Order: sequence, then structure tokens, then C-alpha cells
Amino acid sequence: MQAPPGKRLKYARVERERRFLLAALPPGVDPQAGYLQFEDLYFPATSLRLRRVTAPDGRIVELKLNQKLPHETERASHRVVTSVYLGVADYDLLAGLPGERLVKRRYGWVWRGVRFGVDAFQERLAELVLAEAEGETEEALAALPPLSVPHVEVTEDSSFGGGALASADAAAVLARAAALLARAP
Repeated sequence: MQAPPGKRLKYARVERERRFLLAALPPGVDPQAGYLQFEDLYFPATSLRLRRVTAPDGRIVELKLNQKLPHETERASHRVVTSVYLGVADYDLLAGLPGERLVKRRYGWVWRGVRFGVDAFQERLAELVLAEAEGETEEALAALPPLSVPHVEVTEDSSFGGGALASADAAAVLARAAALLARAP
């Protein structure tokens, strides 16, 4: 069921981002410091994701439930996102539901004045590294500076989205990522 006309963006925001597959963490990013750990639970056959964000010391930074829907442009770089921030009891209740789990460390990286979130996946997807940057407008997205590290843009490739990665065969994802990066300029 879709939101009633005129209500789709009432509590949501439009997220515009580009996503890049990286060969490794960029220079200057310390894998042992300066990250937040994201533990996501994707609920199958829905547009919902439960997220817990913790600091390296284990302190909870954020608990939330997100809904991500396609944008009317139908471009993968644009999504309609609604977030509900949760207390511990609400989070614990939802965390008991069945879903697909995905764990990653997110680092901040600034390249030519643009802030990127760099995700180093953990557990079964260790070795997978994705970077993303948001823009307020189409022009801002198009104006992102070329990256200085080996990369492949995967913005329009839905198989590198969180929901797809959570349920994908890890060996197949890592093999595909290696093949894409081998062809990178």
C-alpha cells in the first residue's frame, strides 16, 4: 500500500547520494579509530531497516527504524527516507523480529572538501568497502570530485544496497566486487 496522495513526504526526506565500491579504506582512514559501528536488521519483503549505531567503546549512539522507498524519479541515487528514533525497549522489541543482519564500520573521509561516509563491512562481508556522499541537489551530486583511490561507481547497481547485501551470498558479492575493481581505471 502506498501513502495517500499528499502524505508521501509528510514525515520523510529525499536522500540523494552516490555510492562507490573501493578497493580498500582510503589513505588517512585509521581502521582502528574514528568509526561508528552500524548493526542493521533488514526485514524481508519490506522497505524497513532497524539500525543500532554504537561507538567503539560500545556506547549506543542511536537506535532507529528507517523506511526507504523509491523516489518518483525511479533513480537509485534518490530515495524517500523516513526515520523513527527509538528508545531501548522499542528497539529490543523490534530486534527480536526475523530479518537479515548486516554489520559495518562507518568512517568519515573528506576528499576535496566533500564528506564521504566510508563503510567497511564486517563479519561475512569483510573486505567489502563502499563510500557514499550525499548532495542536496542533482547539481551537487554531479559535481562530486573524482576520487583519488581505485573505485567503481555503483550508485545505480541495487545489488550494492544494504538490503540486497544483507541477504546476498557473501562469496558471490566479494567475487563480483573484485571483478569490478579489476576492471577499474
